[in-house]
Amino acid sequence: MKGRKVEINALRYTEPLKVFLFGEGSSGELGFGATKKAIDVKRPRFNEALSNMSVVRIAAGGMHVVALTKDNQILTWGVNDNGALGRDTSHVDVKMRDMDADGSDSDSDDDPTGGLNDAEATPTAVPAEYFPPDTTFVDVVAGDSCTFALTTEGALYGWGTFRKNEGVLGFQKKDDCARTPEYIEGMKKVTQIACGTNHVVAIDKDKHVWAWGNGQQNQLGRRVTERTLEAALQPNRVGFHDNSLGKKHPKPSAKMVQVGCGDYHSMAIGDDGHVWAWGANNYAETGYAGNAGDDNANVATPRIILSLEGRQVTSLVGGSHHNLAVTALGELLAWGRCDSSQTGIPMDQLNAVDDVSKVLKGENGKAKILVEPTAVPGLQDIVFATCGPDHNIVLDKNGKAYSWGFSANYQTGQGTLDDIKVPTLIDNTAVKETKLVWGGAGGQYSVLASLKK
Repeated sequence: MKGRKVEINALRYTEPLKVFLFGEGSSGELGFGATKKAIDVKRPRFNEALSNMSVVRIAAGGMHVVALTKDNQILTWGVNDNGALGRDTSHVDVKMRDMDADGSDSDSDDDPTGGLNDAEATPTAVPAEYFPPDTTFVDVVAGDSCTFALTTEGALYGWGTFRKNEGVLGFQKKDDCARTPEYIEGMKKVTQIACGTNHVVAIDKDKHVWAWGNGQQNQLGRRVTERTLEAALQPNRVGFHDNSLGKKHPKPSAKMVQVGCGDYHSMAIGDDGHVWAWGANNYAETGYAGNAGDDNANVATPRIILSLEGRQVTSLVGGSHHNLAVTALGELLAWGRCDSSQTGIPMDQLNAVDDVSKVLKGENGKAKILVEPTAVPGLQDIVFATCGPDHNIVLDKNGKAYSWGFSANYQTGQGTLDDIKVPTLIDNTAVKETKLVWGGAGGQYSVLASLKK
């Protein structure tokens, strides 16, 4: 039966969305086109043009965004320096902003584009010619400079590049950038995918986990040396062999039902409910207390997060050095770096903890690392969470959005550049009467969406 399409994934996202964006837009991340009015957006702003394109799914990357439409187009916008948009944007002549000129980036500037490239700042479809005929997409994800799209057949297409500490690592081979979509060899029958800053984790239909990209912080679940960095650009199976629960417990399942990524670490939920993590652990990102806080600390292979046993975790998301987990009871748990309000737990509460197995403190005696996953106070009935590098957005069952953390680019949507210390309702005119169903947190911007009635 050669050539017969076998559907692995049914369509997941079919309801068109109303999309609201806010935060830093100086590279076109907010998708309003080349207008200086979209450079700094302090609170959620309705993007009418984007919403009129029947977007059903969105993914927020570092400085670019990707969206899937009801009619099976993939839209991209934002930074395209390393090919993350999957399409050519070089044909637009951009007037460079002279940042030193008097008033050049103020409202008095006579350039209405704000120095933006319209081809990058306007949501535009990746040409269908890059994909085989009859390809149907079910999901999209975005990393820092890379983008991936998943099809009904469980095939993956990707573009952009992965970066390493020293610069460009490559995409499917060393030093390359995929300027247009490429089929990802070695990945078949994929059902789910998640992106860190420079790595990807995927689940196939047999519930096996695969990882590829940059493995310098062991975020691929295996030791990667300088010599094997290039080989890590190819998908590899991740092994799950932690015996720390002891012989009295059944052997943990190596089959996973969900994956999540922080910037430099990875997480997964097993089909038996155990939560696993691996990768960077400088701030206890993996929930492992053993080497948390040490320089260059990491967890080389997946370990069970013992402090999440029995917590009924249903989803996991990560930022640069912190994580959020939603539980079946609607609790929101946070752990990892906490010295800039990343966890949403009041600092005086964290500073009062005198137990190094729960909170590690800096030289100033103030809480720096929340080792133990802890419920964020003031939140209940949480159904969705997303993390930017150091800011967060969660939604409750009523469709209300709360944000907190780093806000220097208005990415919390609270209209201020000051850090938001605890979860705070996003309550401006644009979203006040709206039941929100999704949120995305990029590098310095954020996205909210409701169903388009």
